[in-house]
Amino acid sequence: MKQLRELVVDETFEMYVLLKSADVRVARNGKKFIAFTFQDTSGTIDGKYWGASEEEIANFTTGKVVFLNGKRELYQNMPQIKILHLRVAKEGEPTDPGLYMEKAPVDVDEMKQEFNDFLLDITEAKWHRIVRHLVGKYQQEFFEFPAAKRNHHAFAGGLAFHTLTMLRLAKSVSEQYSDLNQSLLYAGIILHDLGKVHELSGPVSTEYTLAGNLLGHIVIIDEEITRACLELNLSETDEEILVLKHMVLAHHGLLEYGSPVRPKIMEAEILHHLDNLDASMQMMLGALKQVNPGEYTERIFGLDNRNFYLPNIETK
Repeated sequence: MKQLRELVVDETFEMYVLLKSADVRVARNGKKFIAFTFQDTSGTIDGKYWGASEEEIANFTTGKVVFLNGKRELYQNMPQIKILHLRVAKEGEPTDPGLYMEKAPVDVDEMKQEFNDFLLDITEAKWHRIVRHLVGKYQQEFFEFPAAKRNHHAFAGGLAFHTLTMLRLAKSVSEQYSDLNQSLLYAGIILHDLGKVHELSGPVSTEYTLAGNLLGHIVIIDEEITRACLELNLSETDEEILVLKHMVLAHHGLLEYGSPVRPKIMEAEILHHLDNLDASMQMMLGALKQVNPGEYTERIFGLDNRNFYLPNIETK
């Protein structure tokens, strides 16, 4: 049986899917509709349920598994589902949301082992203690949570996988530029998105929490580092702590992207670029998997709404 992202244009289908999101909106005619994001292990596609009644709004909520009869279409060159019929899955049917969640391509135990190896390479004692303390504190969430609600690494385990990919890239960059402080770079990478364990609600039907909306993961992890210093009896005014905080505070690169300060040390500049590189590549690779050679992807919102071409050339 085909999955969501395997459907072709104008193909009708019936399948169980997860309601990753179900946002109630009001159309121009004043009637309510539900903007759905449907999900299975292949990815997500949006669809709109027009003229939704109050009972349907109450039934079709985020996190529920539904039986969907629909038709795959294109709207403004973006994939969408025309909903023909929709109902909530019944008892005895596959209702476990975990069955429909996209997951990281690397096994969790493998990721944990590789992370331990990188932790051993953080040789500065204060950074090592803080990183080990915070990763240990949030280990379960770190290896389960996505890295985003929708754009890059928006799948179970995406937070750890994104961080691990950046560490691999950082290892190569450190070998190229020997003046970089590898311990600082590794520590900053591991912590840079850790605040998302509070910013996001979790891997199932991911939403922003109140803290996520009001504070954001950059502020959250800065506070976590301060708390770790208190618990580990470290002075947060020491230069080692200040530069570690700078790594996470500056990782969005620009003030308009949410960082309170721009990178002012080499390692922070590298972290910013590796973060942007991995996020961009993840979005591109995900979109390119859905097209054939010689075709363009759908427009990618997180990459300035550009689409990308898959060259019709054999890989060598």
